[in-house]
Amino acid sequence: MKIERPAAQTAVPAGEGVAPTPADPAQVRLARDEGSDDLLKHVELLAPRLGVAASLFMALRCRHKETASHSLRVTLTAAAWSLHMGLSDEQRDVVEIAALLHDLGKLGVPDSILLKAGPLTPEEAVVMCRNRRRATDILRESCNSAAVLAIVAAAPAWFDGRFPGVPLAGEQIPLGSRILSIVDAFDAMTHDQPYRAAMTKERALAELARNAGTQFDPKLVKLFADFHREDHTRLHLDVARRWLQSSGALGGIWRPAVMDQLPSTGMDVLFQNKLVDNMRDAAVFVDAKMQILAWNPGAERMTGIAGGAARGRILLPSMVDMRTESGTIALDDESPIEEAICLGEQRLRRLVLKGRDGVDLSVEIHVVPVGGSDGAIMGAAVLLHDVSPELSLEARCQSLHEMATRDPLTNVANRAEFNRVHEMFVVAHLERRRPCSLILTDIDHFKQVNDTYGHPAGDEVLKAFARLLKGSCRSGDLVARYGGEEFVLLCADTPRQVAAVRAESIRRTLSQMAQGHLDGRAVTASFGVTEIQPGDTPSSMVARSDRALYQAKESGRNCVIVIGTGLSGEPGQQEESAAPFRTGKNVILEQDLASPVPMSILIEQLRGFVADHQAEIVTVDENVTRLKIGGGWFFRRRGDRRVPLFVDLAFRDVVQENEDLGKRRVETQIHVSVVLQRARDRRRTDAVDLARQLVASLKSYLMAAENHGQEPTSLGERPGSSGDSK
Repeated sequence: MKIERPAAQTAVPAGEGVAPTPADPAQVRLARDEGSDDLLKHVELLAPRLGVAASLFMALRCRHKETASHSLRVTLTAAAWSLHMGLSDEQRDVVEIAALLHDLGKLGVPDSILLKAGPLTPEEAVVMCRNRRRATDILRESCNSAAVLAIVAAAPAWFDGRFPGVPLAGEQIPLGSRILSIVDAFDAMTHDQPYRAAMTKERALAELARNAGTQFDPKLVKLFADFHREDHTRLHLDVARRWLQSSGALGGIWRPAVMDQLPSTGMDVLFQNKLVDNMRDAAVFVDAKMQILAWNPGAERMTGIAGGAARGRILLPSMVDMRTESGTIALDDESPIEEAICLGEQRLRRLVLKGRDGVDLSVEIHVVPVGGSDGAIMGAAVLLHDVSPELSLEARCQSLHEMATRDPLTNVANRAEFNRVHEMFVVAHLERRRPCSLILTDIDHFKQVNDTYGHPAGDEVLKAFARLLKGSCRSGDLVARYGGEEFVLLCADTPRQVAAVRAESIRRTLSQMAQGHLDGRAVTASFGVTEIQPGDTPSSMVARSDRALYQAKESGRNCVIVIGTGLSGEPGQQEESAAPFRTGKNVILEQDLASPVPMSILIEQLRGFVADHQAEIVTVDENVTRLKIGGGWFFRRRGDRRVPLFVDLAFRDVVQENEDLGKRRVETQIHVSVVLQRARDRRRTDAVDLARQLVASLKSYLMAAENHGQEPTSLGERPGSSGDSK
């Protein structure tokens, strides 16, 4: 499993802990509640630590609340762990700042990727990886600390140096980066993600240990596991007390504001006025009593109220007929502007106000309190952004997307969306060597339902079945209507045994569910289950599941049939060392396999391979079989030119003698040759790659491993297989 990346350190420097100082108990309890959203709003904890950079964290929270919550949990854990390890105050300062702001780059990630519920495409994954570099670029503009920048920049590095784009390994990676990578990955694993459910802490620690030495610093992983076995109450108490203190030591981390560096010649005022006057958004300045001091042309265009008429008035909701999106009128004593001034905190809301010519406008109002040098609030800057066109376009795009991806009757994914997601599932799970399963199900005797009770009743049965399937999904799964009364369920990170249990639970529930439109009678369904196998494609996986469904129908319906060995059934994990062009110019791959399964059973397994891969049996001669592969499975992603392949399989039964134990074991050996139809074919390179994929799939079906052993005693010589295709 690939985790969010670690860093390494052999020896952890010792240091003194922070001397405890009195703290408000309520604030301390709040600091210990790592999952509390109220903690994000608790400015007393963040402002002393970040100073002017607190606005960066608030911007991240406005952009994506879940990422901000994750960053804060990572910070609290990293702070407590750093204290537990005895790091110095200076080391802890930079680790905490880097942990809190390490995900700032997600400010620039599009919503289509940031909020995506399913697996990312390779292109989307590249965009997400860039957020680390983007975070460093953002921080560089406001941060003077080279240590903070180095930690954030090196956070993606792997301990063994394999992470692309970060040429660091081992102790070359800053200690703070190695700490951050472990805590970041642990928090991501132990909280729900759009693409999978949360792990237990024990399983997450086991994943960290499994990746120690490659992705993570092994010594720090062990220290982190020891840290989690102890009571964190005292550590969180000390962290909260330290955060609540005014931390002047951090002042040197942040650069002064750019405007403070401009010469005091009035040039800064000219630039500001020019900017405000030419903004399309409404910009309004009010004093502490909410009296309007400035009203730019953008505000005039948006509201229809002239600047001369607005200046000097009190900016109350009733002045512009301000309402919530649900239509509730905002009372004058519930103004977000007044809240910002009274509390000294920014406010960001989406409201509706009466625009020019009485037209309702959806606006985003952002209120920023303005304080003097003594800390007193002197007024606020109010920005109003018209989001009506964005909402209209967003609604239209969402409607078009749902029409293109949803089945209108059952409101689950349609077949086109299933095909798109299934292809990503197959690629992602084979690359990660993680199991995923496919459940194909069909309502039994559905035609009789339509003939007896009518099509409207049949539609209600389909909708009820779809709701049942959706209720059985976890985060990252997909339910789709495959066609007619046939549905498909994609189960992420799920082996076939677990998928079969889930299918059986759905089958039992459906058979006991009274259908109101069928006079209280229930319907049943049949289920075909399979797990992804090495060499699989979406087509071969669906074909295998369809074959299992057919067997369920043939077995009397209302049952679950499982076909396939899955990833766990593959005896070998390494890539086969193909020996191309060994026996003839047309032979592009040869391999000797051995299977403990008798030949009679292998024949049945081979029939499944033929059916699922749309192969054609060309010849059968004693123990030699020739298959022709040239259908949809092989050429699904190569529509320009079809070049058939032939697969020659030669079987023989052999005896393995064990003189020490005095036992004899019979196994089946298979010689596989993949042959091109024409020796001079220009697509030979692609054919070699796909031949390897074919052999990997064949090994799964035949439950075979590559035969590296010595020549056993023969029960029957293998007939020679032809080299070149005729």
